[in-house]
Amino acid sequence: MKFPDSIFYNIKDKKVLEAVNSIPRELFVPEWLKDIAYIDSPLPIGCGQTISQPSLVAYMTQLLELTGKEKVLEIGTGSGYQTALLARLAREVYTIEIIEELHLKAKKLLGRLGMDNVMYKLGSGYEGWEEYAPFDRIIVTAAPPEIPGILLEQLAISGRMVVPVGDENQTQILKLIIKENDRIIEKDMQYVRFVPMVAKEPKDGMEGKE
Repeated sequence: MKFPDSIFYNIKDKKVLEAVNSIPRELFVPEWLKDIAYIDSPLPIGCGQTISQPSLVAYMTQLLELTGKEKVLEIGTGSGYQTALLARLAREVYTIEIIEELHLKAKKLLGRLGMDNVMYKLGSGYEGWEEYAPFDRIIVTAAPPEIPGILLEQLAISGRMVVPVGDENQTQILKLIIKENDRIIEKDMQYVRFVPMVAKEPKDGMEGKE
């Protein structure tokens, strides 16, 4: 199975397209959803979380402008699908997941796929990963109500960060952040809907609040 070409109409980076088409999305969704793994839609992955629609995953990855030399921080490992795409396109990927079940499943799956340039952390994305900062690129796959200051601090000069920002249960804005020596450039890219970014693991499979 493969994705319809039409869903990637706004993806101009051929490396991103090649990476997307090389990663079997059906491996990252529950068994009962494998038949619809290649539709352009978010799908549930358990624990109250979702895998984003492939067109949005590709678009967010394209915004990072990866050349293969970057050290990337990903907030929200989730199913590991976005992580796998980053692993194909960047030098190193540092990914953080707050829900232990998802963290363990993604680590096992990506290991089975031979992606050995990924480091995993179980914890809050609001803390980033100071030990390995600064990062050339940061991608956030859950929505904080505002851009976390710690992540801005851990972004390298000339770095790029892609993050959806907005309140829970409301339309959010996907933002591109570019860090220069003396200023932060913030661009609004499009409206999106993501699960909320949480500061501690939710109980009973429900999304938590900060």
